[in-house]
Order: sequence, then C-alpha cells, then structure tokens
Amino acid sequence: MAIELLTPFTKVELQTEEDEKRRAIGLFWGNFNPVHIGHLTIADQVRQQLHLEKVVFLPEHNTDGHVAAMLTAALEGHPGLEVDACRLKAKNGAGIYQTVLELREENPECDFYFIVGGDMISGLSQWEHIDELLTMMQFVGVRRLRYRAGTSYPIMWVDVPVMDVSGSLIREQLHRGVKPNFLLAPKVLDYILKEGLYV
Repeated sequence: MAIELLTPFTKVELQTEEDEKRRAIGLFWGNFNPVHIGHLTIADQVRQQLHLEKVVFLPEHNTDGHVAAMLTAALEGHPGLEVDACRLKAKNGAGIYQTVLELREENPECDFYFIVGGDMISGLSQWEHIDELLTMMQFVGVRRLRYRAGTSYPIMWVDVPVMDVSGSLIREQLHRGVKPNFLLAPKVLDYILKEGLYV
C-alpha cells in the first residue's frame, strides 16, 4: 500500500521494505515421465543461483498416479524442491495459463519464475496466452544440447550443467532391458522396477 508522505525519497524507502516481504518461487512445468537427474539438477541449480525460496514441480500429466509417486520419491529429503498438489489433481488439458492464474490468486505475495528448457524456447510464440504469461512471471531459460538458445522474448538465462538425458531415453532403455543406473534418483528407479513401468 502506498502511503503519501512528505518526500518521494521516504516513500521509496517504504516501498523497498514492502518488496522485501515478497516470496520468490520457481515453477517447473513438464512431463517428468519419469523425473530424472537432469530435471533435478536444473531445479536445484536455478533455485540456488536465483535465491528462490523453492522450486515447485508442475507435472503436465499424472499418468495413473505414477508421475506423482516418482516425483514424491525423487524430492524426498530435498528441502526447497516440491511437487504442487493442485497439478496432481488437475484434469489433463488444464493449461499453464490457468494454473498460473490460480497460483497468483492464491499467493499474491509471490513473484514467480517459470523455468523453461531450451528445447521449448523456440516454440514460445505458439503458446496460448504467451503475452499474458510473460507479464505474469519471469521466464527462466536453461540451455539444452542440440537446441538453439536465441529468442526475442525477455528470457533470463541461467547456466546449469547440460546433460543429454531425457524421459524418452530412459523409457527406451527400460523397454530394451537396460537399467538406467545413475540417470534417476535411486528411489525412482526402485519404484519403476517395482511397478514394471516402461517395459
């Protein structure tokens, strides 16, 4: 709330104190099917480098409950990384725009930083409500191998270790009977093997 005081200088000082109370939250949207070491590294590096309070994983789908279970297993014991419960209940097709609208309404004290992989940057112009989304939060880009990073959109780039690992690679390995050791959190790999996923 702005308070009219005698000098503009004093007014700015009050605004600074108010800004310091805002929370900085990272949002990480994706399939996470399965969540792997690349996802976890990106979330952790962005959180630390931008001094975010936390990074919230927003799974696009929750395939038969498995995505939620794997994310919960992967993030256990890692404060500052969590999965958003509302996304786990969302119907397939509920888009990022609606999700961000709801998050902003529920958390007016938060500034959101939306993490986007370099493979998605070139397609931003095709996103529904992209202009509105860019005004609602800061987009944070992380580079991926084989994808060009250039864009005219106002992206904040964060350097993270680049790993050539993907959910499709892991699913393909499991389908061929190859165990993707070290590419997944051990608890996630245990869950996949126990449930017989991707075979």
